Amino acid sequence: MRLVYRLLILCLALGASLSGQAEQLKGLYQVREPVSGEQSEERAAALQRAFDTLLLRLTGDAQASKREAVAELRKDPQQLISKYGYEHDHIVVDFDPGTTERSLRSAGLSLWGANRPTLLVWWLNERVEGTQLLGDDQRSAAPVRAAAQHRGLPLRLPLADLSEQLLATPDAFGANSRETLGEASERYDADVLLAVHAREADSRWQAQWNVWLDDEQRDGKAEAETLEGLADAIMLSVSEYLAPRYVVAPGAASDITLEILGADVARFAELDRLLEPFGGNLLRVESDRLVYRVNASPEQLRAQLALARLQEVAEDEAPLDARQPMDEGGVVGEPDNAPASPESGTVMRYRW
Repeated sequence: MRLVYRLLILCLALGASLSGQAEQLKGLYQVREPVSGEQSEERAAALQRAFDTLLLRLTGDAQASKREAVAELRKDPQQLISKYGYEHDHIVVDFDPGTTERSLRSAGLSLWGANRPTLLVWWLNERVEGTQLLGDDQRSAAPVRAAAQHRGLPLRLPLADLSEQLLATPDAFGANSRETLGEASERYDADVLLAVHAREADSRWQAQWNVWLDDEQRDGKAEAETLEGLADAIMLSVSEYLAPRYVVAPGAASDITLEILGADVARFAELDRLLEPFGGNLLRVESDRLVYRVNASPEQLRAQLALARLQEVAEDEAPLDARQPMDEGGVVGEPDNAPASPESGTVMRYRW
């Protein structure tokens, strides 16, 4: 009760907003797949395709379906589905989050949660009639939006105003796109930058793309008959590139004590979402300090906390009271008479 009381006091006393860049992806467990009819065989095949799509969203691992336990789930995906229906030429499938998560974890898979890095996409279409930078309010950007949702990526598009249209030339979308587009990207405050130069020729689409996350970069090429197919292929590649930073193989995780300094009510809510994939358990509240127990690897936890712009604190930089043991009520005690510190083992400290 003392912990609940202290948390309530924290929430009432500290009320600042948090401008985290990570987004809670909506519709993570809803999948849309094209269908040619509502016959039972076509429906069964479409439900299996929907399962495959969701599996890639949650794991980023194209080999996950080869596990025997996962293959058994794929044979009868309806056991994971809460409802499905038809919209025009698509089947819309809603998987039950709890049942799906438990089943996949029981099959030995680690999952990528709904809190994901935001992706700023500079997408340039080049046709015979000219070039076009896709903007946030353009109907022509619908294929890119649909592909990002299909592959589980929170999407942002630039405004594509006059200054950005002048900036986004084919020459700007090469290996040095980050330098060319970097300043214009700052206004959108996203986690990941993706630059795509797509060309239509001979009734086909092909593209070169570059993606940057922190100091890492990946590039690739894609080709498809339609713009929708091209966008989906690129978003799938980006998802598979990002997922390993946030998904850890079974057995790679361990118990970690995580201390967060400078917390307030809005940040507590954000932390609750960020730490959910790791079974985050709030142990104590001390003023603006939160202490959690999580199950993760240090590398995965660092990647996840970077989404909220948290900065790691070295041991010699931590406040003195953060280095002293506490009693179970969250009160700093004397080192010689305090109970065993729950911060034994791996301890990681962060602040805003």
